[in-house]
Amino acid sequence: MADQTVSLYPQPRELLAERFTSLPDHLHWRGEPGPWERSRPGGGAVHSFLEGPSFDREGYLWCTDIPHGRIFRIDPSGQWELAVQYDGEPNGLKIHQDGRLFIADRAHGVMVMDPHERVVRPFFTRPAAERFRGPNDLFIGPDGSIFLTDPGRSHLGDPTGRVWRIMPDGSGAQLLIDNAPTPNGVVLDGDGRHLLIAITRANAVWRCPAGGGQTELFIQLSGGLGPDGLALDETGNLAVAHARNGIVWLFSSDGAPLLRILSCAGKSVTNIAYGGLDRRDLFIVESSTGTVMRARLEVAGRALQSHA
Repeated sequence: MADQTVSLYPQPRELLAERFTSLPDHLHWRGEPGPWERSRPGGGAVHSFLEGPSFDREGYLWCTDIPHGRIFRIDPSGQWELAVQYDGEPNGLKIHQDGRLFIADRAHGVMVMDPHERVVRPFFTRPAAERFRGPNDLFIGPDGSIFLTDPGRSHLGDPTGRVWRIMPDGSGAQLLIDNAPTPNGVVLDGDGRHLLIAITRANAVWRCPAGGGQTELFIQLSGGLGPDGLALDETGNLAVAHARNGIVWLFSSDGAPLLRILSCAGKSVTNIAYGGLDRRDLFIVESSTGTVMRARLEVAGRALQSHA
């Protein structure tokens, strides 16, 4: 009998990422495990857990190390520098057009750092007279508004993760979503009017108006843990880091799968950022090994607020 299998979409093509650089041995953490490490299954120390890749105007790649409160700067040749270490748990990181680094800190809220002064300070830490539950990632809109995911320890059995819009001057915040099971990566879509949000423990990407309103399911995935970091290209295609699956997906603006980028390191693919001289290189963080990979794509990544 002939194969009667019908696919919803054509099979996406595959591409193997290449290693760009890895955290050098002399920067591996060798101290006692901290609160973030002790809260994980097994509770043992890790040498790093990289997140938050973001490029500045000079072509340097900045990234965070959650458990050890570190922020690194990587030059275009792949050489690492410890920019700062502070008492926090920095996760997502984005760069403002004025050069400041904004950080989603799981322990404190939204922090900010001048790249020359290299002192991390609070920017917005208490929405509605309460603390955040545990911020994860952020995105800076064209007007300077900060869209922040605040999952805490939410999951399918406790869907209480939140998404906020923080005013550009830090004067207040608007609650956009309060019922998400682990909201994670977040971007504004191509029209600038809607947010795309990685909902990790529901293995999905949600879509909602940037000013709040009716939320819908945009993409449903399977396998792995779920979507983590997100990035958009100039045509509106969405790159999705699929955590614990060793894959970055590229979906069309309509949600059709176009490409599977395979990790050349481990499976803990957590976050992504477009970079390179023409922004056609997608840089991919693999957190368990401290590796940054890259893949050459056909369409350039969308310029973020840092490059506006």
